[in-house]
Amino acid sequence: MFKPFANDTDVLNINGDALTVTNDTTRITIAADLEIARDKTGLATALALQKAVNAIVDALQKDAALPAKIADEPRAPTGSTDNPFI
Repeated sequence: MFKPFANDTDVLNINGDALTVTNDTTRITIAADLEIARDKTGLATALALQKAVNAIVDALQKDAALPAKIADEPRAPTGSTDNPFI
């Protein structure tokens, strides 16, 4: 189950990979070229999109410490890794 803002690893794919919802602890990124047809598949796609957006809105509304705006700066690195190309 997709839990918005819970981690920085989850990715929700809707209708294959036509729409991706990428999780992060401070931002959700939605990238898409999504077509919703007027058929049962389109309905399933629209419902999946609605469920994802509703989960994001619910998470934001429940956050009592929600700031007015977060910084636009990238987060500081949390560690280091060896360069695999050396």
